[in-house]
Amino acid sequence: MEQAKRKLGIWMDHSTAQIIHPFDDNIYHRTIHSNSTSESEEANRSFGEKKMHAREQHQQNKYYKQLGSVIESYDDVILFGPTEAKTELFNTLKDDKHFAHVKIETQNSDKMTDNQKGAFVRDYFDTNNATN
Repeated sequence: MEQAKRKLGIWMDHSTAQIIHPFDDNIYHRTIHSNSTSESEEANRSFGEKKMHAREQHQQNKYYKQLGSVIESYDDVILFGPTEAKTELFNTLKDDKHFAHVKIETQNSDKMTDNQKGAFVRDYFDTNNATN
């Protein structure tokens, strides 16, 4: 008997990612925050533009690495949200051999309520993976 695929949805932007298990009554398993804050951005300005950009890039990479460690244990993942963060994460993971077994797709979405996010993920997997 074939083992059921582990499915996951992640609503994300550049500062927050909400981890959504599609068939749990509890919509969110957890939320992951980027360490980028307006306070740290203000402090970074005193270091100059180049150092500020390098620090922001480091924080973003750390955020994506955290998300990658969650995604790695799943088989099927949908990344969605209103910004390009989902595409940036996808591009970061697509050539990494640790994610070769994971089917990752991205979709644009507008702002959503928590219930809408949960419904989006359930509908995505019901519609797009009915044969899996």
